[in-house]
Amino acid sequence: MTRERPFRIVLAAGLLSAAIAVGCSSQPSPGTNAPAGPATAAAQEKGGQEETGPYELVPDWPKPLADATDGVKHDGWTWGSVGAVYAETPDRIWIAQRGELPLPAGAKAWVPYALLQPSRGNATGNGDGLNATCGAEEKRGWERRYHHVIMVMNSNGEMVQWWNDLDKIFEGKCGRGPHKIKMSPYDPEKHVWIIDDQLHMIYKFTYDGKLVQSWGTKGERGRDGGRLFDRPTDIAWLPDGTFFISDGYGGTRVAKFDKDGKFIKQWGSTGSENGQFNGVKSLAIDAQDNVYVADIGNKRIQVFDADGNFKSQFANVGTPMTMCMTKGATQYLYISHAGDPDGMVDAAIYKVQLNGTVVGKFGSAGRLPKQFGLANSIDCRNENELLIGEMANWRIQKVTLRAAR
Repeated sequence: MTRERPFRIVLAAGLLSAAIAVGCSSQPSPGTNAPAGPATAAAQEKGGQEETGPYELVPDWPKPLADATDGVKHDGWTWGSVGAVYAETPDRIWIAQRGELPLPAGAKAWVPYALLQPSRGNATGNGDGLNATCGAEEKRGWERRYHHVIMVMNSNGEMVQWWNDLDKIFEGKCGRGPHKIKMSPYDPEKHVWIIDDQLHMIYKFTYDGKLVQSWGTKGERGRDGGRLFDRPTDIAWLPDGTFFISDGYGGTRVAKFDKDGKFIKQWGSTGSENGQFNGVKSLAIDAQDNVYVADIGNKRIQVFDADGNFKSQFANVGTPMTMCMTKGATQYLYISHAGDPDGMVDAAIYKVQLNGTVVGKFGSAGRLPKQFGLANSIDCRNENELLIGEMANWRIQKVTLRAAR
């Protein structure tokens, strides 16, 4: 197998806050399903060597927000926990943010929580006194606000759109805001899809922000076709509009729907055999309609056909938290390795061929610029331009990769 040349990396760090606990402790809800096709005695393991390359920081992306006409002031506030980032085009970058966070007295305006000294603790986006699964935890004594939840930035990091009338849709008992925002590359109407894992909802909006369809029952977790979900995490489409939902932290399944949103089937159960999952964190689909599933708790990527039949797996990319599939004649996966449960040890971004061979790896764990902590979202409009949203570092970093000269 021919290996790629090493690549050079240019990194543009943003100042968006994000924090979450990886694989939040959650028991799957009861449900029935069959495993994905006949399980083989031994999974087909794939993988290869890795290469590394240097990268540099370009600061000040995105730009601080100005006070809006709603009268809400930003003095003493900063970016909140980032659920996801999605680049519709290089000049229209959608951001799903879990509200805004209050700064301690004397802190510099818009400083990311990752860089506060002393640290103010983990601002996960959960309500004060609640953890990610709605259980009680020690109160912080301060609270976020639902403001600038869904935004669009231009290539310079300046806000050009804000769905301010939807800020409150993510509120609810134990809600914390959006987990994923995406658009189908095959949809001429450019619908915007938003997943709220903690309230167990999938929303489909028009391009200008009108809700047209939803799946799930708000605040109720379970596993029942398209009626109940258990902390869903991601979505991916086939060219004909068929889509898949990874469900998720608690549901341990992949659910398949037709183009009109009618539930077709599901596969997966809790375990470590082929076709089983321990946390279904992210999805990607290649040009041959193969479905790649980030099985975070089992530290592997599983590959299925579009009917859920197991094909192969690779387990050489650490703890896979999110994935992005590039387009073009030769496709790659970019995969975030979450590191340890706090996301602060051995975190990295992998570039992987579809046979599982790692051809690139960059980054290290930490909270300083150029380091990573729980990268929950990767957008790869092409293989040389990435946007990386970090949950435990409360920010977005913009990455450009170049082949070494």
